[in-house]
Amino acid sequence: MLGLYLHIPFCSAICNYCNFNRGLFDAELKRQYVDALEQEIQRAAGAAGADTIYFGGGTPSLLEPAEIGRLIGACAEAFSLAPGTEITMETNPETVDQARLDAFRDAGVNRVSFGVQSFHDDELRRLGRIHDARRAREALAEARAAGFDNVSLDLMMWLPGQTVAQWDANVRELITLGPEHASLYILELYPNAPLKEDMARAGWSQAPDDDAADMYERAMSTLESAGYRQYEISNLARPGRESRHNLKYWQDGEWLAFGCGAHSTRDGVRWRNVSGTGEYVSRISEGASPVAERRERSAEERLQEAMFTGLRLSQGVDVQVLGDRYDTNIRARYGALLEPYEAADLVRWEGACLRLTRRGMLLANEILSVFV
Repeated sequence: MLGLYLHIPFCSAICNYCNFNRGLFDAELKRQYVDALEQEIQRAAGAAGADTIYFGGGTPSLLEPAEIGRLIGACAEAFSLAPGTEITMETNPETVDQARLDAFRDAGVNRVSFGVQSFHDDELRRLGRIHDARRAREALAEARAAGFDNVSLDLMMWLPGQTVAQWDANVRELITLGPEHASLYILELYPNAPLKEDMARAGWSQAPDDDAADMYERAMSTLESAGYRQYEISNLARPGRESRHNLKYWQDGEWLAFGCGAHSTRDGVRWRNVSGTGEYVSRISEGASPVAERRERSAEERLQEAMFTGLRLSQGVDVQVLGDRYDTNIRARYGALLEPYEAADLVRWEGACLRLTRRGMLLANEILSVFV
């Protein structure tokens, strides 16, 4: 079954650390974009069955519920949607209220993912977020009142000026609110991030690397004690509440993506759409393809990527299954390269599975470079 990703590039404000494909909200461009997105979905009709739809961004909740409903309807017409299809919408707390959440639920959304990032107002201000901690708590309560029983919260650690104790408090607050899913990210500053300039002007700094590692390990341990299960480097969930859509990225799955800058993968081929919102709308309205680049991946590239993404999962990868799929003896191929990490207890071979240890997850970029 395919996953369907719909990119919504509009934001109320641009966060000073963000490097995603997004821009400020423009009502007329938004109207044109939704029309174009619907047309692109319709062009893909008959492709296959699907069991997940994911509205990512940007801030998808800036669309009207009726527009979200239109796009879900377009997906249902173009694809054979499985019963119980997971339909996720990313949202920021300040963009919704009780009435909008009720309407999004009625439109077909059955999972919401809130970009909370912190429950400390000073940390939110430093990140350029426009909601406060009180609004984040209210938004989750409103989601519950709207009938959402599958909610995810995002938090960020290693923020400028953040102490281990402040991070621990964020994690405890998340547990108190009780979402079904949590995504915990270590802040990574891209080269031209405005936050870098803000940090230099204000004299803010990030805690030592050892503190970042401590934040990560303490959070995972605390959340597991509260009944969550870590299933990927940055993601935890109540049993059965893992993100079914995102698992497709990590389990060598296939997906079709629609909208500006969207990347698709199917039948060994990967393609991406043009990044500019205006150019995307123009191409669709002219009947042209929005695809900017398309390439067929070799079996070697597909194996490397399956290892690279699969090892992000706590369960690791089944080397027998992948070996059969790509006609490769994975242990013979990579065993020697992984020996130093195995000796340091950063990776473990367990029967037919290879997985990272929790300490290994902290060094994942270094370890996974073996496969690229």
